Formats: sequence, C-alpha cells, structure tokens
Amino acid sequence: MPTLDTLTITIGASPTLDEALTLYGEVGWASYLRDPERLRRALGGSLLVATARDGDQLVGLARVVGDGASIIYLQDVLVHPQYRRLGLGRRLVESVFGPYSNVYQQVLITDAEPEQIGFYQSLGFTELRDFPNDGLRGFLRFPD
Repeated sequence: MPTLDTLTITIGASPTLDEALTLYGEVGWASYLRDPERLRRALGGSLLVATARDGDQLVGLARVVGDGASIIYLQDVLVHPQYRRLGLGRRLVESVFGPYSNVYQQVLITDAEPEQIGFYQSLGFTELRDFPNDGLRGFLRFPD
C-alpha cells in the first residue's frame, strides 16, 4: 500500500502528454481524452502544475490558471484511484496555491458529488450560495 511519504511531488513540471492522458483516463475524465491536443495546450498554458509520482508513474496532478495576481482558478485535481485517501489531493492543491496565497480570488468549479464538496470545504472553499455576501453571484458559459 502506498503512503504519502513514498510519493514525489514536483511543482512546475508538466507531465508528458501520454502520461497525462493515461491519468485523465484512469480517473474517468473522458472529455480530455477526445482532444489530446487541447489537453497539451491546456497543460502548457497553466499558471502552475504540480505532479505526484510513485517512482516513474504519474499518480496525481493539480493545475491552476489565471493571472497570478488578482485571480487563480483551480482547474484540475486528479488522483489515481489507488492513491486516494492518502492526503495527496490536499498536498497537490496546497502545492499549486502556495505561491499565490495573496491572490484576491481562488476559484474552482466542480461536480456536486458530496465527496468532492467535502474535500473542497476542508480546504477552506465556500460554495457561492453559502458565501456571506448576498450580492455575490457566479456565472458560467459553455459555448457549443
């Protein structure tokens, strides 16, 4: 059984496209698999990427996008199913947010699964509907 201590976390080095495609597939994020070139551009255009490896195997990834001054978006957090519940997701998020702790807004969009909501709440995130400012709203648009 792997432990967090046996994994290597690297900040600032993107995985190869093949490694990324394998990990995205292992966690079931099929939309990224349909357009590998888009994933390559997305990883390359990220503000910061953190990876986790067990030896040579990519087992986790987190990335942020944004301007690095006023706003950053936590775009992806992936942990291989066999490496969940070790604290790896938390470590990856802390790694990509660390250099941007003074940024005004740290934002993410995620699924409404209770496990994911609990994970992000444990990291200090608040759902917009629960934010203490009644005038705050979020909008989203997915072009066809």
